[in-house]
Amino acid sequence: MVPVRGVDYPGTWTEFVGWFADDEACRAYLERLRWPEGFVCPACGTGRGWRRSGQRWLCAGCRRETSVTAGTIFDKTRSPLPQWFAAAWYVCGTKNGASALGMQRLLSLGSYETAWTWLHKLRRAMVVPGRDLLSGDVEVDETYVGGVDPDVHGRRIAKKALVAVGAERRGKGAGRIRLARIPDATKQSLHGFVTASIEPGSTLFIDGWPSYATIAQHGYDHRPVSIRASVEDASTLLKQWLLGTHQGAVQPAQLDYYLDEFTFRFNRRDSRSRGLLFYRLLHQAVRTEPHPYGAIAGGSEPGPASPGLVELKG
Repeated sequence: MVPVRGVDYPGTWTEFVGWFADDEACRAYLERLRWPEGFVCPACGTGRGWRRSGQRWLCAGCRRETSVTAGTIFDKTRSPLPQWFAAAWYVCGTKNGASALGMQRLLSLGSYETAWTWLHKLRRAMVVPGRDLLSGDVEVDETYVGGVDPDVHGRRIAKKALVAVGAERRGKGAGRIRLARIPDATKQSLHGFVTASIEPGSTLFIDGWPSYATIAQHGYDHRPVSIRASVEDASTLLKQWLLGTHQGAVQPAQLDYYLDEFTFRFNRRDSRSRGLLFYRLLHQAVRTEPHPYGAIAGGSEPGPASPGLVELKG
């Protein structure tokens, strides 16, 4: 069994290696994360079952066999779980984000495609459904991913992607953030982002763009101002991160998940515990549906449309 020491995660690489030496130890850890009160059948919800050979469970209710990895991002994986765990540890320990090439080399994965797919599966587990909304004093603005286009002015979009940014004010910098790609800067798009990301009753600091004029009707204290501090901090770091770690080009179908990863990292940038980030990522990984390579690479998953390859220029 995985050692218990007051906190449910290893603190160092040496501890990590000791905790997760083989598949059995990794499966035991995932069971504790997925079923903290004991086995629960994912099909019928029965809380009783028997462990079968091959690390599978037999439900006492519907008699369905399942495993702790079924229905998660690890579903149907043929790779050893310790290798998956090492990938998650690597992702959580790289300050500026993990690249597929770096992961392939570090873990001796057979192909770049495998490393790329694993990273995207882990990104799907970085956003917790129902997470707390931003609150308090919040700045809201938009930024373009795609560099400067001399033929595009104002808030119109050509080949660039428009990303809405919400950032809590914390002193001279930003607290938590939310990012979302939006199709345009219309009232419908911007109000939708605000209401989905920010707690009613919060004070919004937004510029004078007309689409925001009636945002107060949703229960916010709206203060039209010229803003730059918190939002610019977040949006500038986002562009630097995409340029530096991901070589300045991401597929439009994947942009939303890069935004998720950046948000995950930015909101935890002051955390000194790599193990805690690892724990939170795996905790959500066993609650995230499978994402086959074809769906990831083909962009068949739901998300806003965006034309062409999004290229970042310094």
